Amino acid sequence: MQLRSNRNPIILALAVLFLSALSLAGCGRKPGNRAAKAVKGPRIVSLAPSLTEMLYAIGAGDQLVGRTSACDWPKDALKVPVVGQFGRPSLELLASIRPDLVVDVDLDGEQTGDRITALGLRREHIRCRTPDDVPDALRRLGRLTGHARKADSLAGVIQQGLETFRREASVTTRKTRIYLEIWDDPLWTGGKNSFTSAMVAYAGGENIGNQVEKEYFEISPEWVIRQDPEVIACMYMSKEAPPVEGIRKRTGWAGIAAVRNGRVYGDFDNNLYLRPGPRVLEGISGLKRLFGTK
Repeated sequence: MQLRSNRNPIILALAVLFLSALSLAGCGRKPGNRAAKAVKGPRIVSLAPSLTEMLYAIGAGDQLVGRTSACDWPKDALKVPVVGQFGRPSLELLASIRPDLVVDVDLDGEQTGDRITALGLRREHIRCRTPDDVPDALRRLGRLTGHARKADSLAGVIQQGLETFRREASVTTRKTRIYLEIWDDPLWTGGKNSFTSAMVAYAGGENIGNQVEKEYFEISPEWVIRQDPEVIACMYMSKEAPPVEGIRKRTGWAGIAAVRNGRVYGDFDNNLYLRPGPRVLEGISGLKRLFGTK
């Protein structure tokens, strides 16, 4: 599941992005203006940042006439009108734009999907929750948009890259134990079923959250101390102080191996590590460098 700000605290920062993007969308033009522009192929609204990235990656970015406030990459996507939050579109805006196709990965309840269909709009739900889902999602988008050739080519490259990473990880004799801090107040991390955990496994590491059969969950500081991770990766921005600096000052954390050995890291591009998308190989490569396995 790609995380939404209304479900847990790890995407609270997206609320600010939503307000600013929505404001920009309303300045000097109406949401339907881009929709009226002639495009080759079906006019598309994307309700997930991962799908938006994929559409641009396969050459279908010009067909995008609506996006969510969380769709922030590539930068050209910011020019596309916002039609709502991730998984929670404005039905009024959808009705005004009248796209040929609405694509999503995780709506805020199936009723939202039913309401989109009730508007007479074609809706396609595309599974994309793990790195292994990315190639199939690309191929499906390619067929839907008329960019099958480029989508198939990119999907093949990613599939081959994942297989290479999987093979390298299988012969790694010692897995680096990593704690992924997704949010710091309260503490959240990725569980066994999370996209981040799968990325860590491909990079030859071991996510300490794997003992919990969840995607993302809240934890206590004492739990992290008991796990004694070798690497700590802070996957968020902090307004008060750099995340790395804050972690070093936490009571009882000085004895954690990652803190003791100076292996606490921040300043990550969360889009690479929390978002299933066409840059998945880049994200895994980044983690491998972090672990020292590449």
